[in-house]
Amino acid sequence: MSDTMDGIGPDDRDLQPIDRLGIAAAIASITAVGVALGLGLPLLSVILEQRGTSPTMIGVNTAVAGLASLLAAPLVTPIARRIGVHTTMLVSIVAAGLAAIGFYVFVPLWTWFPLRLVFHFAITAMFVLSEFWINAACPPGRRGLILGIYATVLAMGFALGPFLFSVVGSAGFLPFGIGAGVIFAAAIPLFLAWNREPKIESSSSGSFRRFIFAVPAATGAVLVFGAVESGGFALFPLYGHAHGFSEAGAARLLTVIGLGSVLMQIPIGLLSDRVPDRRWMLLAFALVGLTGALALPWLMESWWLVAATLFVWGGGVAGLYTVGLAHLGSRLSGTELAAANAAFIFCYSLGMLVGPQMIGGAMDTLGRDGFAYALALLFAAYLVPIGIRTARSARRS
Repeated sequence: MSDTMDGIGPDDRDLQPIDRLGIAAAIASITAVGVALGLGLPLLSVILEQRGTSPTMIGVNTAVAGLASLLAAPLVTPIARRIGVHTTMLVSIVAAGLAAIGFYVFVPLWTWFPLRLVFHFAITAMFVLSEFWINAACPPGRRGLILGIYATVLAMGFALGPFLFSVVGSAGFLPFGIGAGVIFAAAIPLFLAWNREPKIESSSSGSFRRFIFAVPAATGAVLVFGAVESGGFALFPLYGHAHGFSEAGAARLLTVIGLGSVLMQIPIGLLSDRVPDRRWMLLAFALVGLTGALALPWLMESWWLVAATLFVWGGGVAGLYTVGLAHLGSRLSGTELAAANAAFIFCYSLGMLVGPQMIGGAMDTLGRDGFAYALALLFAAYLVPIGIRTARSARRS
C-alpha cells in the first residue's frame, strides 16, 4: 500500500448515524490528555531548570515520554483486545493520575525517568484507543469534521494547560493536583459510555508496523508534529526566558499557540473533506511551520508580535495532526483501524523522542535561537521528501 490521490467518493458522503455518546467519552479522555500534557510539559521543565538541570538533560528526561509511547503503541491493541477498550482506558487513567502525583512526591532526578515512563505509557494507551473509538464511530463523510472537533478539543486542553500553569505557577502541590484531578475526571464519561465501546476483532492484516510506511504523508506529518509539540512545549519556557520574558509571559505564549489550534481545526477538518488530495494541505502546513520557525528569532523583541505569529503558526502546525489522521483514516477501514491508529501514535511518539533531545541539544550548541533553527530543520525534513513524492504522484495522475 502506498500514498495515492485521496479522493472523496460518493460513499464517503453518506451521512450515517453517529455514536455521540461513544465519541463524547473518547473526546473526554483526550481532553484530559491535552490538559495534562499542556500543564505538565512546561511545569516539569521549569522545575528541573530551577534545580540546576541543563537543557540537554531536561530534553533527555522529556524524551522518555517518546520512549514510553514507542513501547506502548504495539502493546495497546493486543491488551485492549484481551480485556476490552473501556477497561484498558480506565486502567490507563488511574496509572496516569497516580504518576502525575508522583512527580510531586519524588524529588531525585532519576525517579522522574520511571515516572515519565508510566505516565506516558498510560497517556499513549488513551491516545490510541480514543482515536480508534472516534474513527470507528464516525461515518466516512463526516470524518474530517469530527476529527476537526476532536483536534479542537485536544488543542483546548493544550491551551488550558499552559494557562493554568501561568496562573498557579510551579510551586507546591497545586499544579500536580490539578493535572491528576483532570485525568481522573476523564473516567466519568467513560463509565457513562461503558457499553458503547468498539470491539477490536482479531485481524490477519499483520503488524501495526506495516502501517508506518503505508501512508507516509500522514505518518511523517505526525512524526514532525510530535517532535515540535513535545520539544517545543517543553523547552519554549526556557527559550522565552532567554529572550527576557517572564515565566508567566512565556507560558501565555504557549496558550496563544493552543488558541490558534482551537479556532482553526474545525475549518481545517471541513476543508480536508473537500480537497481531492489531503497531502497538499499537509505540505502547506509544514511550510507554515518552517516559515514561522525561521521568523521566530526576529520577532522575540515584541511579545504581541510573536503572539500574533504563534497564533497562526499554532493552528497551521496542528493541522498536520488533524489532516494526517483524516488522510490515514480515509485509506483504511474495518479491522485495520486499531493497528493503523497505533502506528500513527507510534510515529507521533517517535517524534516525541527525537524532538526534545534535538531542540535541547541545538540550544546548548547554537545558543538560545538553536530552538528555532531545530524546529525549522524538522519541517524542512518533511517538506522535501513528501513534496517530491506528492509532485511525482500528481504528474502520474
